[in-house]
Amino acid sequence: MTDTDEYARARKRAEAKYGFFVHAAVYAAVMVLLVLINVLTLPGTFWFIWPLIGWGFAVALHGVRVYLLADKNVVLDTLTERELRHNAAHKTG
Repeated sequence: MTDTDEYARARKRAEAKYGFFVHAAVYAAVMVLLVLINVLTLPGTFWFIWPLIGWGFAVALHGVRVYLLADKNVVLDTLTERELRHNAAHKTG
């Protein structure tokens, strides 16, 4: 693996972690807003729990993908290799 390949791989991991951080931050900000709206408009009904659970599940899956399954994505690896072969074929032929 060359330094360029290593840099590209590290950059990709950093972008994935940054993307998760942004997703989690937006989730937290929107949830605070929804809780405030809920408490100020319908204090007896807690409807904010449904988006909190649904979107929270999506954020959790995103975190698992970024931190636990980062180097184990066979589908993404296969598609990347296919794209590289496709690009190489068009450059030579």
